[in-house]
Amino acid sequence: MSQITTHILDTTLGKPAAGVTIALSAQQAGDTWQELARGTTNQDGRIPDLLPKEQQLPPGVYKMKFFTQAYFERQGTPNFYPFVEIVFHLSAAEHYHIPLLLNPFGYSTYRGS
Repeated sequence: MSQITTHILDTTLGKPAAGVTIALSAQQAGDTWQELARGTTNQDGRIPDLLPKEQQLPPGVYKMKFFTQAYFERQGTPNFYPFVEIVFHLSAAEHYHIPLLLNPFGYSTYRGS
């Protein structure tokens, strides 16, 4: 399994959000970012293999950018957030799960297990 995993639940529908593109980036000097990986959520709203399972990221600041606009457009659902960025700090070489609870006009996240 990838060191970084995610799961998106569309809380309006009570179902996983399939087909959402996500980019994982690392913060560089200043406020610049380097994209490390990109993937699309499966039918269960997950990306279990965003990074190769043997790749361990060093401690630092990272972000996941969830491209939500296209997901809602495919459903014909008006929405407010064209994308969601979750910025987080990795402090150890362990598994990090970054879930997103999503609806057309709001979202929340937490550190999962």
